[in-house]
Amino acid sequence: MSTTTAVRRRIVGPLAIVAALTLGLTGCQVGTEPGTTDANVHEKVELPPISSLTPLADPTAYVGPTSVVVSGPEMEPLSDTPEPVLPATVVSKDRGGDKEVTVTDDSRIIALSQTGEIAEIIYTFGLGDNLVGRDVSTEFPGSEDLPLVTKGGHEIDAETIMSLNPTVIITDGSIGPLDVLLQLRDLGVPVVMVDRAVDPETSFNASKQIAAALGIPSVADQVNEQLATQIAAKEAEIEQLVPADEEKRPRVAFLYVRGTAGIYYLFGEGSGADSLINSVDALDVAQEVGLKGEKPMTDEALVALDPDVILVMTKGLESADGVEGLLKAQPSIAQTAAGRNKRIIDIDDTQMFSYTQRANVIDGLARALYAPESLAGIGGNK
Repeated sequence: MSTTTAVRRRIVGPLAIVAALTLGLTGCQVGTEPGTTDANVHEKVELPPISSLTPLADPTAYVGPTSVVVSGPEMEPLSDTPEPVLPATVVSKDRGGDKEVTVTDDSRIIALSQTGEIAEIIYTFGLGDNLVGRDVSTEFPGSEDLPLVTKGGHEIDAETIMSLNPTVIITDGSIGPLDVLLQLRDLGVPVVMVDRAVDPETSFNASKQIAAALGIPSVADQVNEQLATQIAAKEAEIEQLVPADEEKRPRVAFLYVRGTAGIYYLFGEGSGADSLINSVDALDVAQEVGLKGEKPMTDEALVALDPDVILVMTKGLESADGVEGLLKAQPSIAQTAAGRNKRIIDIDDTQMFSYTQRANVIDGLARALYAPESLAGIGGNK
């Protein structure tokens, strides 16, 4: 590595940068833009094989924004789901400590999570018809016909939930208020909280917890094995796009942006963004400074990080009036290499953390990073 590149890639004053990040994540929500009321099920998109693509010679020098194009749903729901064995007593991962919960009926399920992942898992298990309501981020064929049980983005509407007579509620606690969930439990509805999924490993774990609660524990292993195989194959496939020279591997920052208010968050280790960036062999700037979780960014910290690429969610970019609006509203972004090159990549909010579409999301991000010209004419290259 050259001296110049070594200096550029060594983040100056990492402790100072971390100190510039305030603690906590207030009001940061992953998922569809607040107020959205219609599910937006993604259609299958035909993409050329990766082997046919010509990757960029230097992905760090590319100029222009790109949208990630995900080829569509990766898995069909199981057609041979076994009959549930109920009652099932499982451990609910409550914030106040583990609590045993018994589920006696899974015929009317409500799944709640900011990413829509829990409903997606249940649909993949072959129990999509058992879901009687949806959160704002839920997307699977037919989900658009389900009643919306969240309001104002990601706030539980208790009255609507109770009107649907659910027999079980499954959540990862990312949608609240928590008190409402506990009140629903007090009213006699079994509420099972599972661990939050942020990467394949934790998704597989959450899948097992969900399957156990629904009385079909063996199904999780079947689905997880299939998904793990798909993810490993895709990660191996995209290696042909990645520059052999590590100096040319783009340094990526995932920013959570909403509107033009000057508030944005950097997602670090354990947020799920880190796992996705690592899956495509890019370099995560948050990991370079040891940032964990999601933290509000200061202008000074972002300029010091100086990413080559900034990854955002599509709804967030739209709320900032697109790339030009984002650069105007956030002058610190404009001062980074990514800002100067307008190297902003956006990815659909609900697809980014998708459980069953993980392999296709990895595929889409790799194309946007390493072969953006291949997306011309199919909605990715702008």
